[in-house]
Amino acid sequence: MARLISSKIDTLLALRADGRLLVGRERITLLEAVIQHGSITKAAEIAGFSYKTAWDAVNAINNLLPRPAFITRTGGPRGGGAEVTEEGRRLITVFRRLEEKLGRISAAIAEEGLENDQDLLFWGVAMRLSARNAFHCTVKAILPAPVNVEVQLQVSPECEIAAVLTNAAVQELGLVPGRQVVALVNASSVMLAPTEEPPKISARNKIAGTVVSYVNGGMDCEVAIDIGEGKTITSILSCDETSKEDFLPGKKVWAIFKTSNVIIASD
Repeated sequence: MARLISSKIDTLLALRADGRLLVGRERITLLEAVIQHGSITKAAEIAGFSYKTAWDAVNAINNLLPRPAFITRTGGPRGGGAEVTEEGRRLITVFRRLEEKLGRISAAIAEEGLENDQDLLFWGVAMRLSARNAFHCTVKAILPAPVNVEVQLQVSPECEIAAVLTNAAVQELGLVPGRQVVALVNASSVMLAPTEEPPKISARNKIAGTVVSYVNGGMDCEVAIDIGEGKTITSILSCDETSKEDFLPGKKVWAIFKTSNVIIASD
């Protein structure tokens, strides 16, 4: 006979993409606050986030969605307003609808009971990746070679990433043109060149963007770069090798990383 564990079971819904958190209750609350107040600063305060954590959250959502859920208006991240797009509003609607259904299921479990909490087969195996930069991409082309294969990835209409994999890895991941994947790039692998023209360097990936934020952490500095279409790439640099004047918000820079620094994940 089933035993009642509790009169109430609290449920927590989290949507993940390729092992990484896409959105949970806190991030949805943040987006809803942006809709209400039109300000990321005010929304962060309401959601209980720091300003930086709020920006990291919306950037992560944008990078893992085909189209951005959040944009800023004229005036820059601090001076201008913020807006949740139609994609973001659909995300909120779907999340709240799923959360409501999950709540009804948990209420039924609490009412009917279970033999023990091990019967709750909600424990799954998930891999958490430390790579800071994760981008939803489409495989554009695969250029075969005897040993390594170059895979061209479309991040946005104006942005492409190239990765080099072995033939075995391409086959194992099932990569073909048109396949949806996630590209992972560790922030410490991303070099920055604060120049107008493309730098003359052998690294295959050179992406133009503008500085969104610069955070001095003492030994290391974190620079977030807007690369267009709601996508952001983050770089971690040694503070001894950087100058804050080179990375003022709005300044043009190039994000540079090797093809070997790109990891591709597929379902």
